[in-house]
Amino acid sequence: MDMILKNVIVPGERDETLTDIGFVDGKIAAVESGLSADSEILDMGGRVVVPGFIESHIHLDKACILDRCKSEEGTLGEAIQEVSAAKKSFTIEDIRARAIHTLEKCTLQGTTRMRAHLEVDPVIGLKSIDAVLPLVDEYAWAIDLEICVFPQEGLLNNPGTDDLMIEALKRGARVVGGCPYTDTNPRGQIERIFEMALEFDVDVDFHLDFDTNPDGMTVGDVCELTEMHNYGGRVVIGHVSKLSALPPEQLAQITQRLESAGVAVTVLPSTDLYLMGAGRDHDIVRGVAPAHRLIEGGVNCALSTNNVLNPFTPFGDCSLIRMANLYANIGQIGTGAGFRECLNMVTHRPARLMRIDEYGIAINNPADIVVLDSTTSIGAVQELAVPLFGFKRGRRTFTREPAQLHRPQE
Repeated sequence: MDMILKNVIVPGERDETLTDIGFVDGKIAAVESGLSADSEILDMGGRVVVPGFIESHIHLDKACILDRCKSEEGTLGEAIQEVSAAKKSFTIEDIRARAIHTLEKCTLQGTTRMRAHLEVDPVIGLKSIDAVLPLVDEYAWAIDLEICVFPQEGLLNNPGTDDLMIEALKRGARVVGGCPYTDTNPRGQIERIFEMALEFDVDVDFHLDFDTNPDGMTVGDVCELTEMHNYGGRVVIGHVSKLSALPPEQLAQITQRLESAGVAVTVLPSTDLYLMGAGRDHDIVRGVAPAHRLIEGGVNCALSTNNVLNPFTPFGDCSLIRMANLYANIGQIGTGAGFRECLNMVTHRPARLMRIDEYGIAINNPADIVVLDSTTSIGAVQELAVPLFGFKRGRRTFTREPAQLHRPQE
């Protein structure tokens, strides 16, 4: 064994059995009690270990720009306008520095895999691609980074953007995204995004139906085209905050449609809670899609950070445990099974969403593991357990000392 983690709890239906985990050549070689070797041994003292967190929807290129933007109204329109203006002064070096800062914050919070959404348009060109694409290799020691290219400010209505999308895909973007609500012909944008996906054989990840007015939903168009192109399991829709405004009967119908088409959903609790309902002065809506209800209907759902320290989300520490806890609060989840599912939505479910085969604490899987300062998986979500150790392919990527009380001397 290259390393052994002693006395850990692997989440399951019963979080009470201590075991050990052994690493060999970057993979998990054993999960059983009583392991021993001459290599490094770390005693985790009965703490919970989880497979590395997966950030399935985050924007590295516009993170950490509050010093050059305002966030006073808290509306989606303000956020798009402010970031659009700020982008005019972005440089490759600036984007790279902020992306690195965010990647490292994510690493310290236990993230080991990521899908970063990068925007292109005639104003910013391919600067985000040029800045972030080299980080795929540079940060492979900590995070497996996948790039999704998308048109934040419109595709059909924004001449020149289509060519930039194609060029980004040629350079190495592995997912193509869209924002249908930014075009006057949302259906047309969805169709064009699928054309790109088919041409380059890449997955699809839309920002979709991002308000709390149930009218004008485009989720049906995405499901229809997913089935038409036999793309089930390769399509994700993010935000979908319109789902929060639907009565149970209509939500059930859309849930069945999503499940049948094989379309997954990423919910962004922090951003959606902040932006939705900002124009109201009482009875403020939550505006967060009910992921736990969708899961009950067979739809795969993930939770993710989305934005950090910009007008879309003027806060954030890149903690996916925080997203799981926040969603549990929003969804009024109080059962053990519910808390475990919230944890699944930042681990196993986004792994399935991103079509990652070798994932989880099992023999021969990559040793991507996070040790949490908790003795149960339920408690980890309930109490916002702090990540103490992280491992990427068996190599330690960070260490954090547990907090200590300094009592008065007697």
